[in-house]
Amino acid sequence: DELERSYKLPEIVCQRQLTLKKLSVKPGEKILDVGCGVGFLSYDIALLTGDYGKVFGIDKNSDMILHSNKRCKKLVNTEFSTANADDLPFKEGFFDAACCTQVLLYLNDIAKVIKGIKRVLKPGGRIIIVETDWRGVVINSDYDSITRKIFSAWDATVPSPNLPAYLGPLLRKHGFSNIEVEAVPILNTEYTSSNFSYDMMKWISKNAVKKRVLDETERSKWLEDIEERERSGSYFFCVNRFLFSARI
Repeated sequence: DELERSYKLPEIVCQRQLTLKKLSVKPGEKILDVGCGVGFLSYDIALLTGDYGKVFGIDKNSDMILHSNKRCKKLVNTEFSTANADDLPFKEGFFDAACCTQVLLYLNDIAKVIKGIKRVLKPGGRIIIVETDWRGVVINSDYDSITRKIFSAWDATVPSPNLPAYLGPLLRKHGFSNIEVEAVPILNTEYTSSNFSYDMMKWISKNAVKKRVLDETERSKWLEDIEERERSGSYFFCVNRFLFSARI
């Protein structure tokens, strides 16, 4: 339910629309959605490929696959399966394009995933990758030391918290060209449930407590300050996602 809500946030809808634009889907194409989640992007792509094309979505979480199948049950051109991003169960040169959104930062061997995606793309095939640079977060808070602890704890949670900084050279090294990068900022000046940062602040500070770099008293103090920023009209949060497009 939380994922469903997050995918409907205006910032994420805008990101999805930009992804679709850069992917330039043509009728009849076969598209791979690596880490399809609950299937929002796969659904939108399937509308563009038409009945003669097909969208294949994979996710390592079987619950995500259930949600994706449910979302796309009225479509005849989607197929979802449980699989790992670093072990794609498709033959060489099968897809016209692939997309991968907010997946690679969680993986230890990013190069293996990129090589695997390249293997299953046709000559001239396209790839779209969207990732966040969590080390570039800007937030207005009176408690800078607590903020640093919170985001340092996130750094320790994922293998590649600043992946965009070196993703371009990594794509080039493994055979991709025509690499373009576009910033996709997520900017919130209000702390409300209709904005991206609302749940994220609660979740990421909870992660810091779990990692034992904060206690609940510090977390509560930090969140109360965030809420006071909203009341006083001084709330500010920004983080950049980056959309990479490339070809082989």
